[in-house]
Amino acid sequence: MRGAVQAEANEAGAISAATTELVRGLIERNGLEPQAMVSCLFTTTDDLDAEFPAAAARELGLEAVPLLCCREIPVPGSMPRVIRAMVHYYAPVGHETTHVYLGATQGLRTDLHAAQ
Repeated sequence: MRGAVQAEANEAGAISAATTELVRGLIERNGLEPQAMVSCLFTTTDDLDAEFPAAAARELGLEAVPLLCCREIPVPGSMPRVIRAMVHYYAPVGHETTHVYLGATQGLRTDLHAAQ
């Protein structure tokens, strides 16, 4: 599943708060248990470097889930201060994935937002 959120600022607390909101949203909207998570890849835009998003995920109890933080390609004109997540997980038969794009990042995937 995919998701994104925009941090208020390039500050550790703002990055942690945004990541926490995103990960909680992904878990809650998909009825996901940490033991069903295979891995999670976080990316940040070039303007976020004050904290690793994975640190906030660990605080939420994802200690056993492999987490990786990477950089997005710095495309001119792209939305600033964005944290994205891609979660690989085991889903029960018939599960429909709910992608979570919060706040301004809903504009990144209007096709998904309209379906939610």
